[in-house]
Amino acid sequence: MDKEQKSGRYLRIHGQLTGLFAKPADGPARMATAAALLFHKFEHYFWCGFYRLVDGDLRVGPYQGPLACQVLARGRGVCWEAVKRGETVIVPDVRRFAGHIACDARSLSEIVVPVRDGRGTIVAVLDVDSDKPGQFDEADQEGLEKIVELLRQ
Repeated sequence: MDKEQKSGRYLRIHGQLTGLFAKPADGPARMATAAALLFHKFEHYFWCGFYRLVDGDLRVGPYQGPLACQVLARGRGVCWEAVKRGETVIVPDVRRFAGHIACDARSLSEIVVPVRDGRGTIVAVLDVDSDKPGQFDEADQEGLEKIVELLRQ
């Protein structure tokens, strides 16, 4: 799928989620809905879900795909890097990312997008993995960042 097709698909998913989120806000329900819709709409997704910041830990939240790590080791991995930087992190080859946490060895590339609350504080991350290297680009970043904005409460 080229970048234009990918961008169009993210735009359509954003519209779907906007409609689905019109009902009263419920963070976990919204995360579960977003993870399910994204996972089933993109062939290059191997795992898609959220890690929530709870008591200083990144704990697994709603997700789609194979089993995940329940709690991520503090300060290591792509998810913590996104929290530390406060911005999206794209890793074309996780085998070359120092400190990568391999919840599933089949994961080869990754994108992580911080999720913020209404005050702008990071409360979670959206983590998407692929079982192929180099699967995420600017189109994924732009699309996922707009989708994550829908989760702000």
